[in-house]
Amino acid sequence: MWAVAVQASSCHPGLLTAASLRDVTAERVTELFRIGGETVADAERRAALWRDLATGIGRDHGGEAKALLAAAEGRLAGGGGLLALLAPYEAYADPLQKKSMLFAKICARRGWLEVHDPESWQVCADNVLMRLALRSGLIHPGPIGEVRTATRQAFKQVADEAGIAAPVLDDLLWELGRGDPDLLGTDGGELREPPRDPDAHWY
Repeated sequence: MWAVAVQASSCHPGLLTAASLRDVTAERVTELFRIGGETVADAERRAALWRDLATGIGRDHGGEAKALLAAAEGRLAGGGGLLALLAPYEAYADPLQKKSMLFAKICARRGWLEVHDPESWQVCADNVLMRLALRSGLIHPGPIGEVRTATRQAFKQVADEAGIAAPVLDDLLWELGRGDPDLLGTDGGELREPPRDPDAHWY
């Protein structure tokens, strides 16, 4: 999807700017991501997320992603950090902060963001990494909020002791956990999204 969008943007400069996406339609999204006879699912939902993000960036940062990054002043965490600045937009409102961390990783690796609080990097405690932490015995089953927190803490410790940056460990674990079912185990059923209820039990 990333490659298709970048290619479309190179053919149509300004396509992925806030001004252009503010009124994007489902039909436009469908065409943008079409490859042969296939395209993305739920184009209307994706279009709505883009419209919300474009409107928010326009309102809060003059429609410029670089202004958003500048506002973070190199910080990930804290009230004015990048994660907090992204949180009001629906596309980045996930409590797992998976997309926010992914955006931060992309920006840092491309030289757009110099992170001044690297200790704030976290693995993205999504269903893959939580299941991996549980099945490996690093953490114990419990309410989803506790499992998520324990997963982050456990893999943060692994990263520190191994001398690996948390974003790199996150990449490695996610690829391994997603690509090799045996690492996750199958006795707990199919890999699924964790419940959103913070008091729900997850294992």
